[in-house]
Amino acid sequence: MAACCIQLINPNTSIAMTERIQGAARLVAAPGTEIVAVCPAEGVPSVEGHFDEAVATMGVLQLVKQGRGQGVNGHVIACFGDPGLLAARELAGAPVVGIAEAAMHMATLVATRFSVVTTLPRTLTIARHLLHHYGFERHCARLRAIDLPVLALEDASGLAQQQVREQCIQAKRDDDIGAIVLGCAGMADLAGELTRELQLPVIDGVSAAIKLIESLYAMGLSTSKYGDLNYPVQKEISGRFSGLNHYTRPQYTQLQHTQPK
Repeated sequence: MAACCIQLINPNTSIAMTERIQGAARLVAAPGTEIVAVCPAEGVPSVEGHFDEAVATMGVLQLVKQGRGQGVNGHVIACFGDPGLLAARELAGAPVVGIAEAAMHMATLVATRFSVVTTLPRTLTIARHLLHHYGFERHCARLRAIDLPVLALEDASGLAQQQVREQCIQAKRDDDIGAIVLGCAGMADLAGELTRELQLPVIDGVSAAIKLIESLYAMGLSTSKYGDLNYPVQKEISGRFSGLNHYTRPQYTQLQHTQPK
């Protein structure tokens, strides 16, 4: 079987964050797996609300199209809101996994209850919606926020990282849980250290999504094209999104492993 090539999409425009999540992904990727980390050239510098997600979604779709053209074997959407996940699954031939869904799934495999630690309080409602959508509401004990913006995780002061650590400590002490989910791709590099310190699973969605894509690829599975996730209905798209025209059908089948170009 050819080596797996995974496109890691950071939906915001931060190159520094893209590089950091790429590093976290490479730490867990199997030998031979190629990680191609990308972010849109235009859009929002961070995704922290419904408006940001709407803007970021078009960048995600354009990058999925680009990845398809390169023959990647899977796509990861590295933002805890999973912006554009279902639309990306329609467009892609290879599997598409969002980091929130991946982290929540992984948490339920190692614990019966988990808490989520994320950035701004306004994003807690988005996380709550995802828990309901994915069917994990009864597994989540509490949603916690550090009340700092996403880009604070790039600040050399370490304040955001320290507040993430403090919230994780409080979650272990107070929430009656067995695992913690980190609710931002920018926290990807904190999971290993926090797992060792707290002696309970602290799950980063970037790592979880990479391992899920590798598993799907090894099993020869991709997104079902029978039903609502079939390729988009062909129609003429005008204006700045016209680049998505005439690209609704892949050149490879669901079970075929392709060699990245």
